[in-house]
Amino acid sequence: MLILGIDPGSVTTGYGLIQHRGNNSSYVASGCIKVGKLEWPERLKQIYNDISHLIAKYSPEQVAIERIFVHKNAASALKLGQARGVAIAAAACRDLLIAEYSAREVKQALVGYGNAEKSQMQKMIKTILNLSIAPATDAADALAVALCHGNSLHRKFK
Repeated sequence: MLILGIDPGSVTTGYGLIQHRGNNSSYVASGCIKVGKLEWPERLKQIYNDISHLIAKYSPEQVAIERIFVHKNAASALKLGQARGVAIAAAACRDLLIAEYSAREVKQALVGYGNAEKSQMQKMIKTILNLSIAPATDAADALAVALCHGNSLHRKFK
């Protein structure tokens, strides 16, 4: 099963694709959608278009996206929610199953500790997917969400 993981952001949205079979996952692609210098409506449009392009290019079977957490800054939380919403809309328009995971759930699934540091997550992604270098933070977060979903599927059918 090909899974697209998404780490939504109002400046940078990470994405990661893994092929998941049984309890094994392999790396397909990852990267970042950088929209930080665009006007707000253009940022949302770019996120939507780029996620749509990734879906058309790779044809994932399922999408996993990180849930937003409560920010101290309400304006930041609203923007993050909008960025997340357009990513979800891009997947929903293609009738893909969309799973949502909190950051704590993702960290727990990969590192075994819900408060793991970003650097720990990057090292774990590098190890699990047998990569020569750790991916950029946002891409690693997206790969982590995809791996969390893959692990979740494995547990459901055990």
